[in-house]
Amino acid sequence: MSRTRSKAGAGTASVEAGVARLADDYQQVALVLQGGGALGAYQCGVYEALHAAGVRPHWIAGTSIGAINAAIIAGNAEADRIARLKEFWTGITRPAGTLAWPLQWMAESAQWLPPSHALSTGVSASSALASLALGQQGFFTPRTASPFLYCDGSAAATSFYDTAPLRDTLLRLVDFDRINGGDVRLSVGASNVRNGNVHYFDSVMQPLRVEHIMASAALPPAFPAVEIDGESWWDGGIVSNTPLEHVLAAAPRRDSLILQVDLWSARGERPATIMDVLEREKDIRFSSRTRYGTDSVARMQKLRNALDDLFKTLPKDALPAGLAARLKPWRCDRVFNIVHLIYQAKHHEEQYKDYAFDANAMREHWASGLADMQRTLAERRYFAMPERGSGVVTHDIHRALVKARADSA
Repeated sequence: MSRTRSKAGAGTASVEAGVARLADDYQQVALVLQGGGALGAYQCGVYEALHAAGVRPHWIAGTSIGAINAAIIAGNAEADRIARLKEFWTGITRPAGTLAWPLQWMAESAQWLPPSHALSTGVSASSALASLALGQQGFFTPRTASPFLYCDGSAAATSFYDTAPLRDTLLRLVDFDRINGGDVRLSVGASNVRNGNVHYFDSVMQPLRVEHIMASAALPPAFPAVEIDGESWWDGGIVSNTPLEHVLAAAPRRDSLILQVDLWSARGERPATIMDVLEREKDIRFSSRTRYGTDSVARMQKLRNALDDLFKTLPKDALPAGLAARLKPWRCDRVFNIVHLIYQAKHHEEQYKDYAFDANAMREHWASGLADMQRTLAERRYFAMPERGSGVVTHDIHRALVKARADSA
């Protein structure tokens, strides 16, 4: 598949062009985006670096805020994607309501301070409280009456916030005709309220509408379930927050470069305070056992590769025709190269980091994603096609960086 590459700066042009050429060796490039609320700005920084390097995903799979970012990327022309992401994130970092102006003034006053400064940290905590009390512009607003006053199964009875502003924002920023036109494949994960299973709405399987993106981000009990074709759907993250499994299980299998961007780290230190406990529990819950799932798929793919090698060494008609036919779908010599980035929470962040939608935190998250992906792009070996028969190869970027720091100490 051909790609149009954007121009890079003189200092990094050769590195970025080299990575883009390596990406061309694969049959597909996939971008996998985890859910994580306000932390999702980190994914935008990662994508900005990829975009500058000329790496263009053919497939974007996302859950919750990852689904929203994915829809904005897939639903816009290449030249407009970064601007649309910035427009979305700049908009939703403003508190909703007429009482929000003092907080907005505080946030703008603190924007020149280091993120770890006490005042900056206080602004972030205040923004999280304001998000709960006032909502966010272009995203969600609190309901005028408590859901405890209703028992009719309506949205007002089953959620604390109205997400009509998000619907309007998505319809303004996302071209669903472009998504359904097939230029970039889009998959978004949602949880079926009735049976509790996760399902991926996929643009190659059905036309996607704004409701599919809304469903993927309908985190209960904050947001109401979204009805699609007679079924009710909640945020996909309550079952599986990482859509990697959908990409790895797709058929036909293709040699794939998969750029996985997680917002929660399964690894962390032992909590020292109750606030640490709340943060650590959330990290573990929403990391969705990504490493376990990847390892399981890797073992299965190695088995497929071994089976394919076995068939190639057997004499023709060595197996009964029926058995050969049954085993044929399990044969595969494709390779999957997973470049895995995980947002590393800063020491000054607390358990409310996923709903602290202040502009300072957003800019910090975006800058972290940009810097992490730029450092990753400098390591061209991460993007090279693995040897045939290796199955699934995973490059854990942050674990590699920690090890490198330890070796140099």
